[in-house]
Amino acid sequence: MLRKLYDWTLKLAARPNALGALGIVSFTESSFFPVPPDVLLIPMVLARRERAWLIAGVCTIASVLGGLLGYAIGFYLFETVGRWVIDLYGLQHKAEQFQSFYDHYGLLVILIKGLTPIPFKIVTITSGAMHFDIVTFVAACVVTRGARFFLVAALLKRFGPPIQAFVENRLTLVFLLFLAGLIGGFIVVSYL
Repeated sequence: MLRKLYDWTLKLAARPNALGALGIVSFTESSFFPVPPDVLLIPMVLARRERAWLIAGVCTIASVLGGLLGYAIGFYLFETVGRWVIDLYGLQHKAEQFQSFYDHYGLLVILIKGLTPIPFKIVTITSGAMHFDIVTFVAACVVTRGARFFLVAALLKRFGPPIQAFVENRLTLVFLLFLAGLIGGFIVVSYL
């Protein structure tokens, strides 16, 4: 089953509308959707390594725009939608503690957490709720999300065939590691 899902994702990544799908996933992941864009970014670059920079660029721009939606949710709708998203991820008991930490280290939080598998939507919503400076927020999002996505694209562009062979030969292991990283990100956020 995992092999069929992997093959289907590679076929999806090679389709003409794949960039649009990547943009939607990147946008929504930064504000409310739980699946990270890496799920599409990685197979898209593996399928079309010559388009690595374009793919990373779309992923970055859509993620920053989605981050602005997350920021707006926190800024204007924190008590309703923002709290609902935080509750959805089981972080209600840590929200106040996180906000206090965010007061002192807001820029550092955005820069570090934007590079990790920790759910970026928590950062964007909290940035809005804390009324973090919007210009600094956007600049930090561009830097951190761009660094993350362009680094992944660069590695895949440069070492694509060996990485793809590794992934295909150890598909279950790679899937479990990716899943562990995703779940680990949620766990780390809950223990801030």
